[in-house]
Amino acid sequence: MPETSDRKDDHIRIIEEEDVETTGAGFADVDLVHEALPEIHRDEIETSTTLFGHELSAPIVIESMTGGHPNTTKINRALAEAAQRTNVAMGVGSQRAGLEIDDEALLESYTVVRDVAPDAFLYGNVGAAQLLEYDLGDVEAAVEMIDADAMAIHLNFLQEAVQPEGDVDARGCLEAIEHVADGLSVPVIVKETGNGISRETATRLADAGVDAVDVAGQGGTTWSGIEAYRAAAVGARRQEAIGQLFRAWGVPTVVSTREAVDAHDCVIASGGVRSGLDIAKAIALGARAGGLAKPFLGPAGQGTDAVVDLIETLSLELRTAMFVTGSASVDELRSAEYVVLGRTNEYLEDRDR
Repeated sequence: MPETSDRKDDHIRIIEEEDVETTGAGFADVDLVHEALPEIHRDEIETSTTLFGHELSAPIVIESMTGGHPNTTKINRALAEAAQRTNVAMGVGSQRAGLEIDDEALLESYTVVRDVAPDAFLYGNVGAAQLLEYDLGDVEAAVEMIDADAMAIHLNFLQEAVQPEGDVDARGCLEAIEHVADGLSVPVIVKETGNGISRETATRLADAGVDAVDVAGQGGTTWSGIEAYRAAAVGARRQEAIGQLFRAWGVPTVVSTREAVDAHDCVIASGGVRSGLDIAKAIALGARAGGLAKPFLGPAGQGTDAVVDLIETLSLELRTAMFVTGSASVDELRSAEYVVLGRTNEYLEDRDR
């Protein structure tokens, strides 16, 4: 199996077996202001929202995780079947392997998502570094691979810097993103992979014409840490040390969300989102939806029903937060009062000076 595909299998194994979580996303520092007289019926609260014209039952995104190895087909099948049943959004992992390797079993790890989720909002995924090698037709091929409703371009340069075989040439990526955003047949989402997007970068992306920004901030799964484990396995001690040193690097998710919404009107908050309450806080901060990745991985290994159960739990947690803030709809939740405390507040204040 080629290197790119084997790497995908390594990533899933490490996430399942090793400590790859960091703290500091900032949600613990955000308090939604309680409404003691909500004057609404909890069960009549409207959690639906619209993303790129597609109505979702709740502002929940199953974030890009995997694909590119036959072992990942089962995971993507369960995630996509759950997205279909619950009407939430889902992204696939990087499609680089599917574009570059001629292998039917490998390709199925991606195509399975549309096969089992004909009506779900699904988005594809390519790396910004790969845009320097691909033309627009290649990205359209990734869209066609899963009949995608949108395409994510991921920014993972810290991860690449830790990988012994990483692609560390970031020159020209913004221009390439602008070219894709201008010419692609579906909306373009630019997403980080765990280190956040600052206000300045979100502004550059907005100016480049991208349709949404997914902040994927610091505070959840650390890809620097994951690559440190991979480096250790092949004896790349210096890269392992770099990965550990930068394990908690990045803009915290709450800070990144607040800053990104200043620059772009469609922001997805991910990175350390672990509950429906976190999603509610993200929406109050201005996000359009909240995304989770690692929390879905274990349930996906158990099967579709386990993924559906998690989505229903997240939805009820979100609905409860909406009830006790007096928010009858997601739009009203975006105007809910909140307070930011602690380190996150200090970070925001220092950034605003």
